[in-house]
Amino acid sequence: MQGKVKENLLQIQEEIVPYKPNIIAVTKYFDETAVIEAYSAGLRDFAESRAVEAIAKINSLPDEIRKNSKFHFIGHLQTNKVKKVVSNFDFIHSTDSLKLAEIISEEAKNLNKIQNILLQVNISGEEQKFGFSEAELFEVFPKIKSLLSINISGLMCMTPLNASDDRLNEIFSKALKIKSKLENTYKCTLDELSMGMSQDYKIAVKYGATMLRIGRRLFK
Repeated sequence: MQGKVKENLLQIQEEIVPYKPNIIAVTKYFDETAVIEAYSAGLRDFAESRAVEAIAKINSLPDEIRKNSKFHFIGHLQTNKVKKVVSNFDFIHSTDSLKLAEIISEEAKNLNKIQNILLQVNISGEEQKFGFSEAELFEVFPKIKSLLSINISGLMCMTPLNASDDRLNEIFSKALKIKSKLENTYKCTLDELSMGMSQDYKIAVKYGATMLRIGRRLFK
């Protein structure tokens, strides 16, 4: 698979020129051999969405990969899994409530760690998707920003399945506007905009995506 992953990675990079976002390999459906092959292809960021299975996979990786990689948690995070996730992940993309942010901060404090988080925004308004509405986000942002053991790295959003290009343009454009508005309102810098997956990354990069979460496009 390694040759194929490298080939796929080069194709993705060519498709998004001149943009150079961080490509995060979503390995949640693949075993540790896929992580090793992606690492050999040059990737250093890996994303998982199921805490228990992900931690077992991370612990099974060679020391070199664990030490030189960053691990991103992108799934819905239940409060009873926060301690495990904070202990094992560099970024949590799916912070979707003030309560969750507070628990993350407390667990990070216990570990003497500053936890990088992204705030998940439900721009599409789908009931089945988690995340803050725009109004909720502006209401809670200063409270989350004041938590001592977290760093708000940026925002994350997801798109509906089978969304049209027009709808994708609308959602990604809105995410960028919300990020800019937060920065201007609260006099802060949000470095990351995590959006764009295998089906829509070519559109996401046009609206400032700094993190692409790509799984099947890399591994299949």
